[in-house]
Amino acid sequence: MAFFKKFLQEFKEFALRGNVMDLAIGVIIGAAFQAIINSLVNDVLSPLIGLVAQTDLSYLVLTLNGVDIKYGAFLTAVINFIIMVFVIFLLVKGMNALGSLGKKKEEPVAPTTKKCIYCFSEIDINATRCPHCTSEFILEESMEVDQNEEL
Repeated sequence: MAFFKKFLQEFKEFALRGNVMDLAIGVIIGAAFQAIINSLVNDVLSPLIGLVAQTDLSYLVLTLNGVDIKYGAFLTAVINFIIMVFVIFLLVKGMNALGSLGKKKEEPVAPTTKKCIYCFSEIDINATRCPHCTSEFILEESMEVDQNEEL
């Protein structure tokens, strides 16, 4: 009995975690949204494309040896998929924009290292001698390297 209680407790913790609930809500909204996209493709876009092709896409069929290959229905499904992906992309892009509204942009961090002008290894910004090649630095040499890196 204790095993069963522990199992139920673990399941409860898993099911009520934020990620699982977010996923469940996303699936429900996605299923409802799929009906809207299907209607858009089947009732609006397919007839408009059918005006150009002089037929409705969903009725395009290729018959080989008595077997119907409904490539029109497949094209309709591809159009549904492309529209869904595009709309989801726009939703994610909008959510990311909303999420970054209140955040401050990070200020650039001052460099903590510089490159030795002789051996090109990275050393501490305050170093006066390179630990790799033992070259001494003069303040102007260090500034010259910094200016060349900016170009």
